[in-house]
This record gives sequence, structure tokens and C-alpha cells, in this order.
Amino acid sequence: MIDYIKGELAELSPASATVEAAGVGYAMSISLTTYSAIQGKNTVKLYVYEAIREDAYVLYGFSGKKEREMFQLLITVSGVGANTARMVLSSMSVAELCAAISTGDERLIKSIKGIGLKTAQRIIVDLKDKIVALGIADELPAGGSVAVAVDTAVRDEAVAALTMLGFSPAPTQKVVVQILKDQPDAPVEQVVKLALKQIK
Repeated sequence: MIDYIKGELAELSPASATVEAAGVGYAMSISLTTYSAIQGKNTVKLYVYEAIREDAYVLYGFSGKKEREMFQLLITVSGVGANTARMVLSSMSVAELCAAISTGDERLIKSIKGIGLKTAQRIIVDLKDKIVALGIADELPAGGSVAVAVDTAVRDEAVAALTMLGFSPAPTQKVVVQILKDQPDAPVEQVVKLALKQIK
């Protein structure tokens, strides 16, 4: 079993990374969280999850152990496959996801592409105790919720507008949330304009 791969970052895109170690290039599927963490680096260390099926052998890479642990927990939930788990971890950080699970915020989890209400509820019910038992909930900000609350109505409207313009919901939401954390009172129009400058 591969625990981690450390080597030169040969190729990088928002969805995948190729790390060359001992002359071998390992292609790994990654989340946007990991993409942000390793962007601009020459040498990286990615923790690995191996997904072995009859028709495929896929490596998933994570910049930290907590993210890999959360990924492994997510795929134990009925209805959540590896790609959906990666989408969840692209949409929010481990700390944000822990906060949503511990506070039972099914609406926030349901806002992720590919997650319906029932799946969001299953994630909360199945993982609430597990994130505490495994220590992943240590990632939680003080008080048990995300440190800076954002205006969910403005966030949802801005993400919807950008999605209609053809941008992918997961990275869009990340950018919009960051803008609202910096400028909590910004109206939807301003958030969309700022996001358009930041989304690659």
C-alpha cells in the first residue's frame, strides 16, 4: 500500500497532479483544496488513497492527512463515491466540512454539486461521531462553527449567477465565500464582478 509520494511536481491542473519520484510519474486525482496547497511548489509530498476496481486503478492525492482521512470517511457513506467525495473536499475545507457536520447544516452540504438532501443527511448522521473519534474535528475553529459567517443568500445568488455564466459551482463557491469573508457587506453584483476577476 502506498502511504505517500514525495517528489518533483511534474504536472498540475485543478483536478490532477503528476509527481515524479525515482523516475516514475504518478498521476493522482486531487481536490481544489490540495491544488491550492501545492500550487507553485517544485517538490511536494502527497498522501495517497488507492482506489482499486476491476476496471480501473486510481490514485487520489492529498496535501494533508486530515483531508485523506475525511475522504476515506466520506466514501463510507452510502451514495458517496470517490469523485463525489473529491467534489465535497473541493467545495469546502476539512474544517468547514467538520463544522457543517457537527452543526447539522444539511443545507450547506446539499449546496455541493452531486449531493442531494438525503445524501447530505446521511453524511451528517454517519460521520458526526466519527470525525470526533478520529480527531478530524480538531480542525474545528473555536466555538464549533466556521469562524466567519457569510451571508448565505448573497453567496447562493452569486454562485447561481456565475454557474449560469458557465463556471463550475465548486471552485466558484470557494471564491465567492472568500470574497464574502473579506467583504461581508458586499452586494451580489459586486461579489460576481470580483469573482469574475479571480476565477481562472
